[in-house]
Amino acid sequence: MTTLPILNQALIELGEQDFVNFADVACQLIGDAKNETELQALRVDLQGKKSPIAALSKQLGGLDADGKKVYGAYLHELRTRIGVAFDERKETLAAEALNAKLADEQVDISLPARGMTTGGLHPITHVTERMKQFFVQAGFCAVTGPEVESDYYNFEALNIPEHHPARAMHDTFYFDAHHLLRTHTSGVQIRTMQSSEPPLRIICPGRVYRCDSDQTHSPMFHQMEGLMISKSSNFAELKGVIHEFLNAFFGKEMTVRFRPSFFPFTEPSAEVDILSEHGDWLEVLGCGMVHPQVLRNCGINPDEHSGFAFGMGIERFAMLYYGVNDLRLFFQNDLRFLKQFA
Repeated sequence: MTTLPILNQALIELGEQDFVNFADVACQLIGDAKNETELQALRVDLQGKKSPIAALSKQLGGLDADGKKVYGAYLHELRTRIGVAFDERKETLAAEALNAKLADEQVDISLPARGMTTGGLHPITHVTERMKQFFVQAGFCAVTGPEVESDYYNFEALNIPEHHPARAMHDTFYFDAHHLLRTHTSGVQIRTMQSSEPPLRIICPGRVYRCDSDQTHSPMFHQMEGLMISKSSNFAELKGVIHEFLNAFFGKEMTVRFRPSFFPFTEPSAEVDILSEHGDWLEVLGCGMVHPQVLRNCGINPDEHSGFAFGMGIERFAMLYYGVNDLRLFFQNDLRFLKQFA
């Protein structure tokens, strides 16, 4: 095994050939290092604080100007050769390690391919588009608005002041006293009425948020609300639009009933039920004529214009359409479930 020559003489007793010989042997040892551990050990022996080179460097301070120039050059050349040798060996060892790893992790191209699967739309998206299709054909335009809403647009403009008992019906996520995650898309209707002149026909699909979670409720869910404002809108027209929508959505003639109800932003108001195949009435949406005060809040004269509004949960229609009995399945991202709708 090659060993390092000894450089323990005084600096002035060494000649140029002594430095060259030391460098030759050191470079050979570095080139023979088998792994990073051996290379690091050599680095300590050759470049560390207790190495022969470090000891000789300390003697430079005691030499005259000519001696510093000569022996400083010898030491610089020695350090340079050794440093280059270390860098080259380190790169070589890294390349060898990478090649060995690639060889171990080699892909067997004779194995059968995993195959490719196509993606598909989420069932909620399918149902949303099916609902939108009817209303767009009926002359409605789809509009959107912010999900982080102000207290004014979510409640006050809809005839629900701060101490109104109807606020108890909305389990709300508040950011502060005046900002919240919208509990319905009705704020989009308010913004549209304030920024546009009647007549209006809009639907407002989107995500809404309430503090509720169980088999039939989710903290985040989707709603589609609709609004029509004109000089002749009436409850009979509202009933006709809703009935035609339900027939188109379910693809058959539906038995529908309108039950009187209460919403602060509509008057009169109604809940809409459909008759199931088992003879049970199922509530599917709420509707009513836009309250005159809501029209005034949006700068519309209720003596000249009237309107109707309706709102429905998209997940509720998806559950009825697909026969799903647990709302949470739509949000668990289980591919076994979702692939059925692709």
